[in-house]
Amino acid sequence: MNDIYNYLYYHAKLSSSGMPTAKQMKAVAGAGVELVINLAPHDVPNAIPNEPELVESLGMQYINIPVNWSTPTRDGLNIFMDAMDANRDRKIHVHCEANFRASAFITIYRILRLGWKPEEAFAVMHTIWDEDAYPVWKMFIEDALKRSADGS
Repeated sequence: MNDIYNYLYYHAKLSSSGMPTAKQMKAVAGAGVELVINLAPHDVPNAIPNEPELVESLGMQYINIPVNWSTPTRDGLNIFMDAMDANRDRKIHVHCEANFRASAFITIYRILRLGWKPEEAFAVMHTIWDEDAYPVWKMFIEDALKRSADGS
């Protein structure tokens, strides 16, 4: 799985990456992943044709939460965090196009639902990208963390 674009290993039950190829998805299954969460819309460049069918044929569950790169929403984040909570005991691989959406959502999830300190959660994400370079995402992340702190 290490050859998947921007692959990140968080721990034995969680990894994320950019868009895998169909061949790489077989390696994901071979690594014992039980659930694949795709945060990219199906019409992005290099999307796997019929990804839901491929993933399920490999014995894994598939969830698609299409997050538009230029307009991420709190609804999408909440659906993601609920899916992560519901599958807490399963081995999960989260992907999108470049592992920016996926790593950002995992970072926010770790802070809001798992109680991680922000600097520790962001450290992993920052190994591949920095939200400061993408104002929409910087604002989205800050708003998600602020609204949670406010209880809204």
